[in-house]
Amino acid sequence: MSHTLGIRQAQKQKTRQALLDAALELLEEQSLSSLGLREVTRAVGVAPTAFYRHFDSTADLGVALVEEALGSLHAVIRDALTATWDSGERIARTVELIARHVRTHSAHVRFIARERHGGVQRVREAIGAQLEQFAEEVRDALRQDPESAGWTEEDLLMLAGLYVEHMVMTASVLLTTAPEDLARASDLAERQMRLVSLGRKHWLDLS
Repeated sequence: MSHTLGIRQAQKQKTRQALLDAALELLEEQSLSSLGLREVTRAVGVAPTAFYRHFDSTADLGVALVEEALGSLHAVIRDALTATWDSGERIARTVELIARHVRTHSAHVRFIARERHGGVQRVREAIGAQLEQFAEEVRDALRQDPESAGWTEEDLLMLAGLYVEHMVMTASVLLTTAPEDLARASDLAERQMRLVSLGRKHWLDLS
């Protein structure tokens, strides 16, 4: 009996992932607010009623895509935070990690870039919540840095938010940049981050 249940659960998970994959592919050409569940189920080859065994609505599916998309970005942020080299090398490495992420997860990056300010409120809120969580993780890492001595928690979170925002913006820019212009776009992203880092070094001088 347990073996049969295990097979059914595996099949259910397989169908759920197929719905997510199909939706992500369809969303390369349209927004979530215009996506119909029949389009998704048709692409997977299941009946429309099967959709509701996995998701309550297309908004619910969108939230699941947010978790999937930003879950993969989480690894990039973690790798950037654990770098042990100096600031210049860390910045270059971070931009390199973002560029690699865009190459390997372009559909996810496109989805987040489009839906962050899209027409589905639950999805906008889910993206915002995930980015806030990332900012809190970056703040916790910054707190351990000797350069953060004397900083308030509010200012550390503000700085962390700038770093996260820049990473998301850089991913969106690299996604739409022609191959011949990628080096220039990456260089600009590095210089922008260096500017933020320079401001960080002198922030307490303004207090």
